[in-house]
Amino acid sequence: MATDRVMVITGGSRGIGASTALLAAKAGYRVVVNYASNAQAAEDIVGQIEALGSKAIAVKGDVASEADIIALFEAADSFGQLSALINNAGVILHPMPVVDMTAERIEKSFRINVLGSYLCAREAIKRMARSRGGAGGAIINLTSAAAKLGSPKENVDYAGTKGAIDTFTVGLAKEVAMEGIRVCAVRPGIIDTEIHASGGQPDRLQRVVPTLTMQRAGTAEEVAKAIMWLASDDAAYSTGAILDVSGGRAILP
Repeated sequence: MATDRVMVITGGSRGIGASTALLAAKAGYRVVVNYASNAQAAEDIVGQIEALGSKAIAVKGDVASEADIIALFEAADSFGQLSALINNAGVILHPMPVVDMTAERIEKSFRINVLGSYLCAREAIKRMARSRGGAGGAIINLTSAAAKLGSPKENVDYAGTKGAIDTFTVGLAKEVAMEGIRVCAVRPGIIDTEIHASGGQPDRLQRVVPTLTMQRAGTAEEVAKAIMWLASDDAAYSTGAILDVSGGRAILP
């Protein structure tokens, strides 16, 4: 199913972003795979998408940088009509209590996880809004069960960024509904991706899985399927919705 619809996926070279990119290609989107540093991983995803008969490009850019975000969306402009933005890029830093956190660490968390999502949404709205000549579209944010649980003694800064994304999702959904833009979010729990190792906790799954309601971690594809449903016309009457894909984790105390 070939179309000219374009989906931009930040952090699209690995984990949930990569799984979403592959599902988007199967759904007929042209995919813009944003990545921060691992060009080979991004090109691998592009190659897999092209093997499916769809089109994709890899665009390097740090979502903590406004200039990089603007360049990302300018690259997408030459690829077709922007139809969906997946605000997936994020960072979780090494665990520590708040009392030991530096201002630089906290700022890094918020620049990547919050400011990046705001600025990407801004650029997407410029292209999607009906009042600006756009055809509408969907913005799907990635939040986390940490927004409800708080991540005490480990990643309260990360949890705070995701709480901000929850509020951002609801407010922006109301702001742009009449522009033909739906804004929703997916709230993953413990997902089996490399984010745990990159955040300094390579053994986190082994430690946490026994405490989970379903006694297993989720997969990147399970989250990606939720993202794709919210981005699709099947969810046409859903905006401001935050969908838990956490195996019950977000309802626990």
